Amino acid sequence: MSEWKGADTASKEAVEAMLGPTGNLRAPTLRAGKTVLVGFNDETYSGILL
Repeated sequence: MSEWKGADTASKEAVEAMLGPTGNLRAPTLRAGKTVLVGFNDETYSGILL
């Protein structure tokens, strides 16, 4: 799991981590306020959604 914080634009490293082999965002993708979760991690989703 990787985490990036506090930028107006995503770094090249962040973008590459969010994209799958086809160039699409990894699934699932969730936006909760200013937070964007790409991919799935049960602990992270629980912390954001609960």
